[in-house]
Amino acid sequence: MLDANLKKQLDTYLQNIVNPIEIRVSSDNSPKSMELEALADEIAGLSQRIETRQGSAARTPSMAIAPAGEQPRVSFAGIPLGHEFTSLVLALLQAGGHPSKAEPQLLEQIRQLGGKYHFETYISLSCQNCPDVVQALNLMATLNPNITHEMIDGALFQDEVEQRNIMAVPSVYLNGEHFGQGRMTLQEIVDKIDTGAAERKAAELNEREPYDVLVVGGGPAGAAAAIYAARKGIRTGLVAERFGGQVMDTVGIENFISVPYTEGPKLSAGLEQHVKEYGVDIITEQRAAAIQRNKLLELELQSGATLASRSVVLATGARWRELGVPGEAQYRNKGVAYCPHCDGPFFKGKHVAVIGGGNSGIEAAIDLAGIVKHVTVLEFADTLRADDVLVRKARSMENVDIITNAQTTEILGDGSRVNGLRYTDRVSGDSRDVELAGVFVQIGLVPNTEFLRESDIALNPMGEIQIDERGATSIPGVFAAGDATTVPYKQIVISMGAGATAALGAFDYLIRASVDGEGSEPAPQQALAVSA
Repeated sequence: MLDANLKKQLDTYLQNIVNPIEIRVSSDNSPKSMELEALADEIAGLSQRIETRQGSAARTPSMAIAPAGEQPRVSFAGIPLGHEFTSLVLALLQAGGHPSKAEPQLLEQIRQLGGKYHFETYISLSCQNCPDVVQALNLMATLNPNITHEMIDGALFQDEVEQRNIMAVPSVYLNGEHFGQGRMTLQEIVDKIDTGAAERKAAELNEREPYDVLVVGGGPAGAAAAIYAARKGIRTGLVAERFGGQVMDTVGIENFISVPYTEGPKLSAGLEQHVKEYGVDIITEQRAAAIQRNKLLELELQSGATLASRSVVLATGARWRELGVPGEAQYRNKGVAYCPHCDGPFFKGKHVAVIGGGNSGIEAAIDLAGIVKHVTVLEFADTLRADDVLVRKARSMENVDIITNAQTTEILGDGSRVNGLRYTDRVSGDSRDVELAGVFVQIGLVPNTEFLRESDIALNPMGEIQIDERGATSIPGVFAAGDATTVPYKQIVISMGAGATAALGAFDYLIRASVDGEGSEPAPQQALAVSA
């Protein structure tokens, strides 16, 4: 099951197991059960602290993991390889007493949760978003005896997927009822259960001292801005809905200079770790609501909290653009999807469409063609905008059709899931229907700047923040960087450079403000030292 290199890495990790653990394998006579038994035996053979036993779970094949002598609270229905292999390794370590790296306050919040919680998470082994959710729920089950969690590979339990009408992953159920869809952080899950957490958090944030630089956004631009600001020795904060931003939804990255290949979640983890090394005050699970200048700049959050700062760097990024046609919202996660890597396996052997002929659209079509029966690409313009090498590859695939001058006008369905798509031929004016099971929307990005529409910050007609060469906006002390701005090319490496520029621009602003005596707020210590 495991190659020599993987076994060597696993053997190193398993040295961290402190207490004996058990792997209970529930199997039948199927080939997949034999694979799972072989995997469990290989793992047990690497550590004297791991023992395998026969399980009796309702789902087979499955493996449950627990400290020796205890009833399992963490289980995997399926074979946890692919993106879920890390989830398996962490479950083994945590069951064996290896501590989590999560914040101590959050861990204690989990331990104090009352009530009974049985979570089930349907995943795809090719989904890069799923492990975050699986690992969060596994940790919760390890810490709190009132919580259990089972990962379920949708590809192996198709009957359940059909019965629950699951067409996107990760899909989480709590005590038999749908709980959530898509990536969720540990903090998000806990706060959703602990109903008083948001109010307590808002009250705590209101007591925070003002920052010298407050970065809004946790993607590449925000991370770079926070690092460059913190390196100046000034009080730096970073507030974001989640760390990593849009990069977390990116699978393969091959154009990040000096790194031939990496993946979005890995790069995001590196960004977060680097920011933490500089002592930046990181605040997540918060979304900006408004910004205004009083004595200081004040950032209002949707939670009701307000953070104050002498300067601000806006790096709120962008999100997938929606079609905005009838049926799209109704059938989201019921056939309408935005991540081909995550949700593609649910359409194996079926006909799907990809809307968009740019790089993301054609890359999606190429990836999906290896899974589904047929892919139809619809592009609004008369030519494709993707790189020529991608277009040639897509056109060479027998199960890919490309239609240009096609305006998608409606997503069709039977009330519970997608069964077709309607588009208008922009040359003839004819309306045409295509029978299919899924629609993947890949039509570009929209900046996350809605909260700025009532502010004095200038936006262009596309909603992007207008900036100058230093990253400065139309409000003194407010800077911006990354995909939310008018920077012409939306690339990771460009966002990082723009974040550094904005942070340096903010620092320069603070120095000049201290020299010119602008405002009544005290200048930061570093700025005073430089200006003396």
